[in-house]
Amino acid sequence: MATLEQCMTALEGFVSTLAAKPAAQGLDRTVSCRLTDLEQVVRGRLANGHAHDMEAVPDSPDLPKADIRLTMTSEDLLDLTDGDLTFASAWATGRVKLEAGLRDMLRLRSLL
Repeated sequence: MATLEQCMTALEGFVSTLAAKPAAQGLDRTVSCRLTDLEQVVRGRLANGHAHDMEAVPDSPDLPKADIRLTMTSEDLLDLTDGDLTFASAWATGRVKLEAGLRDMLRLRSLL
């Protein structure tokens, strides 16, 4: 199991990489990543080519839903960001869950 600090660093890099791609120009969305093994949710904003206001909070059903929501274990997050796991295979095998509106899903398809 990875530490929360490792996950924060990995997720900030992952979201920043997505935000810097040309297909993300003008994208301004809230994002969250539920880390099931740590019982934490890292949330923030993807805007202006960067990740903003990233914070970790205890997982709770009362949390407001982000526009783009990921769910995975801490190890899968690190494997994704280290390049040891591709998003497509992780999503296809259920290791990563992605929830978003239809327009965001279409845009994310070109980013991931």
